[in-house]
Amino acid sequence: MKLEYTFYIGASPEQVWDVLIDPEKSFHAFMGGVIRSSMQVGEPIEFVGPGAEGEQTVHIYGRLLAFEKHKLLSYTDHPGPTHHDRHAELESTVTLRLDQVGGCTRLHLVNDQWTDNNPQFEKANPLWWMILSNIKTIAETGKPLDFGYGV
Repeated sequence: MKLEYTFYIGASPEQVWDVLIDPEKSFHAFMGGVIRSSMQVGEPIEFVGPGAEGEQTVHIYGRLLAFEKHKLLSYTDHPGPTHHDRHAELESTVTLRLDQVGGCTRLHLVNDQWTDNNPQFEKANPLWWMILSNIKTIAETGKPLDFGYGV
């Protein structure tokens, strides 16, 4: 099972990276969540934000597999404990790569290596479309899309 997306964004890789990493921008890109990590390979990575456990609810967690500033972010992905009771055994891998193409950036995301019968697979596809569209819009305009979630 594999989900794969390619977006072309009218911004530099540095600007797109900023949307991913800067908490003020990523909060909007990830619909209320921000990345919490040392960005050291092998260390934990979490996507946290408002949810069932308050403002610091862990929505996604895992380990950082690869990191190259402005170019590459790869991590294992588990649903947060409040999202699924079997969260520790449900895993996939997310790899996000940014490449300069002319005057724009190609954002390529692969979400693969899903554990068997992972119920998160069906939920991931529509969410990735929303998140990636939001990243593109914020990088190009500075403003997030309005999905009606109040974020």
